Amino acid sequence: MFSRSIAIRSASPATWRAFMRPRSYQMAAFGSVLICRLLQGPIQKDRGASRSAERQRRQGSSLISSRTLLREEIELVWNIDRSELVDNIYRYQNGTLVLRPHHHDLPGWPPGEARKSTPILRDCFDRGGWFYGAFEGGELVGVVVLDNKRIGKCKDQLQLKFLHVSRSYRQKGLGTRLFELAKAMARGRGAKRLYISASPSENTVNFYLRLGCAVAAEPDQELFDLEPEDIHLECHA
Repeated sequence: MFSRSIAIRSASPATWRAFMRPRSYQMAAFGSVLICRLLQGPIQKDRGASRSAERQRRQGSSLISSRTLLREEIELVWNIDRSELVDNIYRYQNGTLVLRPHHHDLPGWPPGEARKSTPILRDCFDRGGWFYGAFEGGELVGVVVLDNKRIGKCKDQLQLKFLHVSRSYRQKGLGTRLFELAKAMARGRGAKRLYISASPSENTVNFYLRLGCAVAAEPDQELFDLEPEDIHLECHA
């Protein structure tokens, strides 16, 4: 329902090199709560890295940081720049994804989206949903939400309820990192598959296909009824 266009704002080359450095995922258990943390890889101690760090310090550029969101921060998601220029959309017909021309300049969130969807996201949070955000300079530039409600015939799926990255931060790997974190969290919660109700824009669907998703063999009926025009996908957690 909420898995929409993927987004990222321009940062300096040094900033992006530092942020996109190889990282590892660690699941840490605190009581009954699993917290997924994205950990920085080993620091390179060569002179080139030192010069890069010094340049970054002098320029005052900030790294993108990421953390779980608090309930009172949910409304920050509407500050994300969802705008997108759409040239083509997918339709699922006779068992096949068909790409069709559909030019549309999406200016941002639809009117009334925040009023309509904020209560839905709060309900998701209150039932144990996982909310994770990426920040630069205090600004939320990317967010992913994993619902805690089991779905599917065998109740072994969790829904990727929300994944957005601001327009100027797209094509830099942030969306992929958020997606992989959500998969790791779903796996840690015992899910076998991740379910995505994706907007039909070419960029969005191709993003998920590149990450190993495929059209859901058996779409969740409740989610399909909510978003029949979406492309309903799934992947192994």
